[in-house]
Amino acid sequence: MASNTSNDNFQHRPRQRNGPPPPRRQGRNPPPPSSSTRTSQNQPQQQTPQEKKKPVFVKVDQLKPGTSGHTLTVKVVDQNSVPQKPGAASSHLRPARISECLVGDETACILFTARNDQVDLMRPGATVNLRNAKIDMFKGSMRLAVDKWGRIEVTEPVDITVKEDNNLSLVEYELVNVVEE
Repeated sequence: MASNTSNDNFQHRPRQRNGPPPPRRQGRNPPPPSSSTRTSQNQPQQQTPQEKKKPVFVKVDQLKPGTSGHTLTVKVVDQNSVPQKPGAASSHLRPARISECLVGDETACILFTARNDQVDLMRPGATVNLRNAKIDMFKGSMRLAVDKWGRIEVTEPVDITVKEDNNLSLVEYELVNVVEE
C-alpha cells in the first residue's frame, strides 16, 4: 500500500483575507456612483438632457441599394400575400406570414416586404410612416423592409398620388467586384 504523504498533511481551513473584499465586476447596468465620488471637486455636475434628433424624411426615389435608417411616408397601393412552401418552417414555429406591398409617394414606388404583424398594418389605401427602414436586395432588385429595430406607424390619410410608372423594384442591379491597382 502506497501512502500519499502530501495529501495526509493537507488541512481544510478557511483562507484569511487582509482588507476589504475585491470590487465586484460590473454587469450591464452598473449602479450610479456614490455621492462622494460623483463630485470630485465639490462642483455639482449639470445634467444635460439628450436632445432627440428630428427624423429626416426621404422620398422613395432617393433610396439606394444597401442603405438603411430611412424614414419616409408612403401610401400602400397594393398587397399580395406570398404563399409559404410546405415544410419551410419548423414544426414547433408558427408559420411566418409574408406579404409584398407596393408602396410609394409622388416621386416613385417600391415593393415593401411585410412580415407577420406588419401584414395587418399594410392595407391598400393606408398611409404609413416607416421609421428606420432598410433596403434589402432580392434577386438583384431592391425591396424596402422594416426589421425589429424599425417601426411602422399608420397615420392619417394623406392625399398622395403614387407615381407607379417609376417602380424602383423593377430595376435590376448587378454586383460588380472592383479591383484597385
